[in-house]
Amino acid sequence: MKEILREIGMIARALDSISNLEFKEYDLTKGQYLYLVRICESPGIIQEKLAEVIKVDRTTAARAIKKLEINGFIKKKDDEHNQKIKKLFPTEKGKNIYPYLKRENDHSNMVALNGFTEEEVENIFNLLQRVRKNVEVDWEFVKKGNKRNY
Repeated sequence: MKEILREIGMIARALDSISNLEFKEYDLTKGQYLYLVRICESPGIIQEKLAEVIKVDRTTAARAIKKLEINGFIKKKDDEHNQKIKKLFPTEKGKNIYPYLKRENDHSNMVALNGFTEEEVENIFNLLQRVRKNVEVDWEFVKKGNKRNY
């Protein structure tokens, strides 16, 4: 069997390393840019939904969100109907850096897909979505405290 997940992992780690180095000058560390991008793209998102979208546990998300808030990239606002719910919004500082983060993402996509036809890109996208959906089933299962059988 081909080691597809190893390839995906290497790609993800390489891109993450690049981003961490390039975004260091903005005081964005270890993957915080992922959270900021999602908050900019979905202002008012709640922490639990953000963790789900990024595929991390709530504690990891809470740590990254706290750092983004301390560094002035985001702010929390109370929900109008439920005071326990905090909605996340980018600050002006966060909004100002978003275009740079987006350009980096677009550039990385362009580099990664260099030499592929539009049809191949569409196929890769569709196949990776299927892989993600398969993995999400196990992620949800394990997240609830269950053990997988292998």
